[in-house]
Amino acid sequence: MSQSNEILVRVRDADKVFRRGSEEIHVLSGLNLEVPKGEFLALMGPSGSGKSTLLNLIGGLDRATRGTVEIGGERIDSMSDRQLAGWRARHIGLVFQFYNLLPVLTAERNVELPLLLTHLSKGERRQHVEAALKVVNLSHRARHYPRTLSGGEQQRTGIARAIVTDPTLLLCDEPTGDLDRKSGDEILSLLQALNREQGKTIIMVTHDPHASARATRTVHLDKGQLVTEPAP
Repeated sequence: MSQSNEILVRVRDADKVFRRGSEEIHVLSGLNLEVPKGEFLALMGPSGSGKSTLLNLIGGLDRATRGTVEIGGERIDSMSDRQLAGWRARHIGLVFQFYNLLPVLTAERNVELPLLLTHLSKGERRQHVEAALKVVNLSHRARHYPRTLSGGEQQRTGIARAIVTDPTLLLCDEPTGDLDRKSGDEILSLLQALNREQGKTIIMVTHDPHASARATRTVHLDKGQLVTEPAP
């Protein structure tokens, strides 16, 4: 499915400053970004360039020191913490480098976790979980615990958990960073399929040019600003 002309993500004049004692650390400086609905965007840049910080602002996990963040026409930077938590539960799916699965829960129970914040019945939750696991080709491992799953299977479980609520936006922070090349390629192919076949808008932070090549567009960050080309 191709991207539309509708802009889903608008970041305007975003600054992010962290304070360490009396020192101010400027992580983002006057950053502007637009992401059309249906795009698969890769964010690249050296460590400390602000990639994960930007991802956190877009996902409502952190707040900009200055500037605005608008997702789907909603100004999330002006929401209260409670409003933001509810908005994230409805609109954001998160995929992490180290999976963040609960070891005491089976794959299907890990996938179900975001649905516990909804008003779905137990039967409806089960249907959603089964559908998400089918998408990531993991139905046969539904009742296995994370320790018995390979790295690639754990990450696919993480992706199923991220898509089980049918989120507006899928945010991936180094999703292949802890995987070998073969498993990483399988995860990237899955993300491409979610983008092309289901129209999911995806923003992926990565250090790997091999991973960014799978995206429909790549932008580079350097010292808290977007640059047209990576620094030499």
